[in-house]
Amino acid sequence: MNVDFLYGLLHLSFWGYAAVAFCMVQFTFMAVTLYLHRDATHRSVDLHGALRQVFRCWLWMSSGIVTKEWVAVHRKHHAHCETDQDPHSPVIFGLRTVLLQGAELYQVAARDPHMLSKYGRGTPNDWMERRLYARHRSLGIVLMVLIDLVLFGAPGILIVAVQMVANPLMAAGVINGLGHHSGYRNFECQDAARNVVPWAFLIGGEELHNNHHAFPSSAKFSVRRWEFDIGWMYLRIFRALGLARIIRVVPRLVQNPPRDSIDLDTARAVIVNRMHVLRAYACQVIVTVARDAATSTAGRRIRDHRKLLIRTPTLLDDIARSRLHSILSTNASLKTVCEFREQLCALWTKRMNNERLLEHLKEWVAQAEASGVAALARFARDLRGFALQPQ
Repeated sequence: MNVDFLYGLLHLSFWGYAAVAFCMVQFTFMAVTLYLHRDATHRSVDLHGALRQVFRCWLWMSSGIVTKEWVAVHRKHHAHCETDQDPHSPVIFGLRTVLLQGAELYQVAARDPHMLSKYGRGTPNDWMERRLYARHRSLGIVLMVLIDLVLFGAPGILIVAVQMVANPLMAAGVINGLGHHSGYRNFECQDAARNVVPWAFLIGGEELHNNHHAFPSSAKFSVRRWEFDIGWMYLRIFRALGLARIIRVVPRLVQNPPRDSIDLDTARAVIVNRMHVLRAYACQVIVTVARDAATSTAGRRIRDHRKLLIRTPTLLDDIARSRLHSILSTNASLKTVCEFREQLCALWTKRMNNERLLEHLKEWVAQAEASGVAALARFARDLRGFALQPQ
């Protein structure tokens, strides 16, 4: 018996097999984040048809993923995030369950025909999808196993195992689990999404989960200068090669000198850039007022609970709400700026026509400038200069 046959046609070194496994896993993550997530689900990028076919085939062989199912589950996650309708929220199911059983939660959701019909619209429905990928999803995995065994021999079994485990563990478990439990938040969106790390290169850029939930239609997940999204790097390379067209990225808050009057364009700029506006409000108003109050004993307690002041109120539990109420009862200025934040949020949380929208913003600015809180008045004055990003 030829012992070399046990190591496949390529007969690589240990580190060679390790590099192959790593590259295969990374290509799977590339296919997930670029094709399934940014292209098929959120339409933030338009990939070349040939590139889509490559990614679809690879995902079929490496994981048995069906585009319509993945897209539908993820869209439902965004539509019902952190509620009992969310397919995989650690807030509902617990972190341990999502980390270890994320793939099972995905499969349960993907079997719902009503959800597929409602959230899976616009996904591929060609001959390949109907007759091969969706009908014979296990065949692709079998082909991948055979190819790995022929090329890599016995080590190919480990390579297959790494491929089969990586996507459910890292994407379904870590991103859907830790991405809603641990990390930092650039933006106080209405869900618990967090950035797991600022340098997102192991899971295709998906680690910047808070940024994505704040701007789900953006093809670029990094927002701060020191953040890195490897998925965005891939897209820039494919764009240079003519294989991708970027449709949308995170809007940029344009701040011109304050104007005397507020028009509908100002209101639209506030709504489009609402995540930037809320972040600026938290930093320039709430944190400033809390810092000014930090000289007294009560102020030190305010400083120690600063996160409560900037956290989205809907994410606070009963204990946190009680603490927040206690803090606000000791400082009138803090209570005022928190109330004004909720009034500002009404611009995008309540249904208004253009006339009512503009009226609400004018009233908010006038009242904020007359509030007697210096930081709030400055922010209201600066808001008069907010503008839409030039096209």
